[in-house]
Amino acid sequence: MQAARGRVPEDAENFSFEAVQKLRKACRHVCYLLNEGYSLKAACTFVGNHFLLSERQRLAVMRSVASEAQRMLRAKKCVPPSDLRDKTVWIDGFNEIITLEVLLCQSPLFRCMDGAIRDLASLRGTYRLIPETFGAISLLLSALRKTGVQRAVLLLDAPVSNSGRLKSAIAAVAEAETCPVQLDIRVQKDVDRELYDCRHVITSDSVILDHCRSWVNLTELCLKASTPVLQIW
Repeated sequence: MQAARGRVPEDAENFSFEAVQKLRKACRHVCYLLNEGYSLKAACTFVGNHFLLSERQRLAVMRSVASEAQRMLRAKKCVPPSDLRDKTVWIDGFNEIITLEVLLCQSPLFRCMDGAIRDLASLRGTYRLIPETFGAISLLLSALRKTGVQRAVLLLDAPVSNSGRLKSAIAAVAEAETCPVQLDIRVQKDVDRELYDCRHVITSDSVILDHCRSWVNLTELCLKASTPVLQIW
């Protein structure tokens, strides 16, 4: 039996009620260090050792926190979905689709300090389609339809395995659902840098959020009232 995307057996213990209380204390400590000029890696290592956090818990803290300056910058650049009608959006394809796969697998999702929804799935250059992939694509297309965007440029990292197969799957779902959005699906190198100078970027990648001109928290549109989303800060 294949493991669900973004979940490991120990997550029930990693993110139990008692564990979340400890993680909230850890996040406060990390944020203090970030605001004092420490790097994220150094702060998470120091605090993680102090609180004896597991690797999964450290990753959750690292993805959830942001310095005050980062929070302010990202909030300033965040565009509401209601402003997207007749616009072009740029999508960090693997980032967004994997998060939606995690959602459908009911694996841990986190509402982070900057408002982004993030998961604990690690790509590391390898990717394979799973049964939830097609549902994730459908969720993404549905959210795009709701916003009324005219065109969506969806970028997939060429070095990642099965990027071509994912491109074909996205095109097939879009055709089957007669999606009215003009889709431009590209497999290319260095997707992150391509997005640095773009407006209306759909991603939760913190580095891209700090560089792009504006971003959209489209994942929020895909959440249902019953979707469990953890907040550890």
